[in-house]
Amino acid sequence: MTNPVQRVAIVTGASKGIGKAIALRLAQDGLAVVVNYASSRAAADEAVAEIEAAGGKAIAVQADVGATDAMARLFDAAEQAFGGVDVLVNNAAMMALSPVAETSDEAFEQHLAVNLTGTFRGIREGGKRLREGGRIINLSSSVVGVYGPTYGAYAASKAGVEALTHVASKEFGARKITVNTVAPGPVETELFMNGKSDDLLQRIVGSIPLGRLGQPTDIAPVVSFLASPDSGWVNGQILRANGGMI
Repeated sequence: MTNPVQRVAIVTGASKGIGKAIALRLAQDGLAVVVNYASSRAAADEAVAEIEAAGGKAIAVQADVGATDAMARLFDAAEQAFGGVDVLVNNAAMMALSPVAETSDEAFEQHLAVNLTGTFRGIREGGKRLREGGRIINLSSSVVGVYGPTYGAYAASKAGVEALTHVASKEFGARKITVNTVAPGPVETELFMNGKSDDLLQRIVGSIPLGRLGQPTDIAPVVSFLASPDSGWVNGQILRANGGMI
């Protein structure tokens, strides 16, 4: 009797925050994991070490998802190390808040390059190279729906991710590849906390029916479900994991 082939996941932006929690959870689920990072090599190596210490398999691969060839290089590395790819988690993102009237062309274009174009290239590569029955899981944000002040560039880029999810989910069905998006609410990460006053944080918490900020470990199990065989009939969905804020 032959052993089943180990499933393999690529997680972009996986050196810290939500991405790291997702990488650790998928490794716990038995997947080999490509831990992608843009610049935080030490943090990515630490994530790999945690996975390996728990008996899992992982490699760290540098690639800036805003670059043209990044996603192809990540798939190449995964295939060379582990033989194929079954799950792609498009998590890497940037967020720089400013009123629309004060947002520069450069800042807007950076949001699109990383958050939207990077995800587009990931979805495109996944549609070509994931093994049959694969999973593409994108990360959006619950600011799509809330549309608060200063979130213009970020919300626009994430709204585009949700549109791509709906379209790709209708195109990849012949190979049994599902495409879904998780849209977290306010999660206590470096990306979210940066520059926010205590008063603002209290007001944000006050808008959440469950009365607290989310944690990366609140999001990772949602991704775990969408990456699992149990989610085979879930396709083209936007799952807002946000404590009920909208």
